Amino acid sequence: MAQVVQGKVEFTPFASSEVNPHYRLLLGPGPCNVDPRVLRLASAPQLGHLDPELFRILDETAEMLRWIFRTKNEMTLCVSGSGFSGAEAVLVNLLEEGDTIIAGSLGFFSGQITEISRRAGANVVNLTTELGQPLEPEALEQAFKEHPEAKLFATAIAETSTGLLQPLGELERITHEHGALFVVDAVCGLGGVPMAVDEMKIDACYAGSQKSLGALPGLAPVTLNERAVQVIKNRKKPVQSYYLDLQLLSRYWNGDHTYHHTSCSNLIYGLNEALRIAQEEGLEARWARHQLNGDALKAGIEAMGLHIFTRPGYALSVLTAISLPQGVDELAVRNGLLEEYDIEIGGGFGPLKGRLIRIGLMGYNSNRKNVEIVLSALEHILPRCGFQPNIGAALPAADAVYQSRSK
Repeated sequence: MAQVVQGKVEFTPFASSEVNPHYRLLLGPGPCNVDPRVLRLASAPQLGHLDPELFRILDETAEMLRWIFRTKNEMTLCVSGSGFSGAEAVLVNLLEEGDTIIAGSLGFFSGQITEISRRAGANVVNLTTELGQPLEPEALEQAFKEHPEAKLFATAIAETSTGLLQPLGELERITHEHGALFVVDAVCGLGGVPMAVDEMKIDACYAGSQKSLGALPGLAPVTLNERAVQVIKNRKKPVQSYYLDLQLLSRYWNGDHTYHHTSCSNLIYGLNEALRIAQEEGLEARWARHQLNGDALKAGIEAMGLHIFTRPGYALSVLTAISLPQGVDELAVRNGLLEEYDIEIGGGFGPLKGRLIRIGLMGYNSNRKNVEIVLSALEHILPRCGFQPNIGAALPAADAVYQSRSK
């Protein structure tokens, strides 16, 4: 603490208690709890960012990222930062001042594509949808007709704010028919929902370590194909961000490991282990696990008498958005779960604030035990928050889903 004594500022030591965080069951939109194998590596011995042993781990991690992205792209690496650092890295490298981008804004997170692109000096054509609804291909076709100069189209496969799974097939076809780059936000989806970068002809994709990948926050995996890399190489001016310059980052990760910045070795160990866990499980089995637990959760929620916010047929397995009837106190629901059960879930953003709750079942957290815990806790909490659920209905409904898939 600081105080003024005889005209001078003096600082006295501040003795605080030892940091000892409470345990939380993180069933929000991320971050998520991680496998103990990943957590153990967070306290493993550090390595310097230019240590040959770390270079070996970087090489191995990049190769496993190619496996989970389902790509052969050489430019596959991690940006140090959250998912937004991956979004910004991809967009500011591909866009130059005066370029046109068409953005598919499905909700808060994919909506930030427009903000990042405007700050990069691009002209943004913003295609918004009704919240919880997918972007229709006809809207994209019309946008390209009106803006044939568009350099790229960017949207999300998994919109975390609304629980939406966006079909990409027709959007990719239209984008490439018009000669533009196809860019996909997979921050929430990678490792949890079916996707394959090369097969889906995605030119550039970015994700986050802390969600369905099952690692700690702090890294943003990105991958760009040769077509996207050539766009970066052919820029009229160097990318305005040194820290997010993907050519320099790729040289550190995939080239001669020339210094770029001080990467955190322990975060890289953790992602490496999370990817190793995913390989042991198998990607198709991992996708199926997320789908099963997401379906069971939704069945339990609907049996209570609540409704899924997202349009039927387009709901994410890894993140469920639940509408709250008028008069239900959303903040009281979340606070009750946190204070009485140490369970964290998410609320709504912007126009959805107070109107919905969001439950994530991603990575290590996507399991039957967590489905049953959160459903039971909600049955207890909801009556005091303005909603009377069908008590005792949720767990049998979830169980019926598990029983039907075990046959």
